[in-house]
Amino acid sequence: MVDSVSGTSTASGSDLGNSRKTIADNFDTFLQLLITQLKNQNPLEPLDTNQFTQQLVQFTSVEQQLKTNEFLEAMMQSSQNSTNAQAVSYVGKTVTASGATTDLLDGAANWIYRVDAAAENTNITIKDASGNVVYTENLSLAAGTDQIVWDGTTSSGTQLTSGRFTITIDARDGNGKYVPVTTEMQGVVDGVDVSGSEPFILIGDLRIPLSSISAVHAPSSGTDPDPDADPETPEQEAA
Repeated sequence: MVDSVSGTSTASGSDLGNSRKTIADNFDTFLQLLITQLKNQNPLEPLDTNQFTQQLVQFTSVEQQLKTNEFLEAMMQSSQNSTNAQAVSYVGKTVTASGATTDLLDGAANWIYRVDAAAENTNITIKDASGNVVYTENLSLAAGTDQIVWDGTTSSGTQLTSGRFTITIDARDGNGKYVPVTTEMQGVVDGVDVSGSEPFILIGDLRIPLSSISAVHAPSSGTDPDPDADPETPEQEAA
């Protein structure tokens, strides 16, 4: 779902307003007492004004702190609204995000991987949402970025048409040494949840933090995005 992107924190705003009113009332009361006592002091035994001065400084310091807090709150709210608006602008676009879980849609589940070096002996394992292994394969991966597309056929030959699946890539070179590999998933954004402190991109019922988005693509024209293309980054998209 897409929630409002301009909500404000009424509780914090109310608390801050009450604090300002309280300090203002106390400050006025203090000044009235000070003036009254100064008017009625005994000339032969003048009141010690040092204490009044110290209290005045304290009241001024608190007042300045409240104004600073108000300014910071406004800045944070503006930043949050900008982030929410950026997230909402991704609806209908294809995004690439870090992660190993994606959905099997239209007969394909797609993962993008980046491997640091050639990995001639690589085992991939695909599990369903319940953690059951449905497919395994041994591959030879070249260094760089590419994608793995699974058509939903299990190791036993069963054809799956939908579901959520997670891939594990155990990449090894010719000597059996582990080669670091990262995986990403792609999908079309169909909603945004901005109810929390960080917006979440919704792909089906997958919830992906906005901070994990690494690329944004224009709406698909019917073909899968080229992983070797130069997609827009979230920062470029926001600009």
